[in-house]
Amino acid sequence: MTQHTHSEIEDQRQEACKLIEETIHDFATRYITPFVREWDDSQFFPKQVFNQLGELGLMGMLVPENYSGAGLGYREYVTAIVALSKVDPSVGLSMAAHNSLCTNHILIFGSDEQKDKYLPLLATGKWIGAWGLTEPNTGSDAGNMRTVAVKDGNDWVINGSKNFITNGKSGDVAVVITRTGEPGDKHGATAFIIEHGTPGFSSGRKEDKLGMRASETVELIFQDCRVSDSQRIGEIGDGFIQSLKVLDGGRISIAALGVGTAQGAYEAALAYSKQREQFGKAIAGFQGIQFKLADMFTDIQASSLLTYHAAALKDKGEKVTLHSAVAKYHSSETAVRVANDAVQIFGGYGFTKDYPVEKFYRDSKLCTIGEGTSEIQKMVISKEILNG
Repeated sequence: MTQHTHSEIEDQRQEACKLIEETIHDFATRYITPFVREWDDSQFFPKQVFNQLGELGLMGMLVPENYSGAGLGYREYVTAIVALSKVDPSVGLSMAAHNSLCTNHILIFGSDEQKDKYLPLLATGKWIGAWGLTEPNTGSDAGNMRTVAVKDGNDWVINGSKNFITNGKSGDVAVVITRTGEPGDKHGATAFIIEHGTPGFSSGRKEDKLGMRASETVELIFQDCRVSDSQRIGEIGDGFIQSLKVLDGGRISIAALGVGTAQGAYEAALAYSKQREQFGKAIAGFQGIQFKLADMFTDIQASSLLTYHAAALKDKGEKVTLHSAVAKYHSSETAVRVANDAVQIFGGYGFTKDYPVEKFYRDSKLCTIGEGTSEIQKMVISKEILNG
């Protein structure tokens, strides 16, 4: 067996990240960029694009090769989300939810039989995955969810609803967290894998959103939905504990989404500032614009480093609760600030749909809300540093 030195492995990973960036750039130029405006206007979910991303190995990035995945780490995964989100954050968001939440939940906590059945379909992009925790009355207060699973023989009967579920209508399978114990009991929730087409499981209303409009966000409805106990993930009562661990990794992906969104807005503003002329020279020649660009660049650098740091810790198998929350909080707020400044640099044109920055501006806000609001991240961070 060949022993690779640390520097050789490092070189290989850098090469892999470079290849991922180039592959996504080429793919996006053909299959995403020409349609960004159209998908945004019509809220069209481009399912075919995700099937194609699966063929490129981007829908099972963290899944081992023996389950048809790419067998890569979080660093490569972050690189892919950033590259996609620079072009269209909606695509980055749906790809991240599929990888980090649904697929990862099965990968980490599923039985061998569940992994054998579902991971090859999800990792190759043949199937799209969704993940359901949030409910109409419980966002971050997931302990009080009302979607209940009751044991009936060797089956479970599920009633309730989930909302704000990414990929919830076009997805082929969903990992759903239900209550099987008392409200507020952190050992009172259980996760199930539920395929679309299961009687009693349907998709409800699709949200009409401010931004991320090409990423599908819908309600999931359960009416006497009967699933076999073989669809249960892990032990009864472990669903909430599993979810917190899944979200730790998921927050790294939303941090990457924020970095990519900010990068896309910044690059558009930088290019425009060199072309747009006022008072006989390019606006990039004015200090007011230069300082904006300097702040944007600096914020993105900081967010990127925080995100890759959290990814590196995750790859080492270390606990990332604090670092993923820090990265997610910083990069999501950066995305909003940078997109805001990008619109300002474009001036009146920044307020029109003919230029890309108004979309980055709308899309950026979701980063501060999804997978725990900025306020929730601050709660996580403060709890970790006070109890650390």
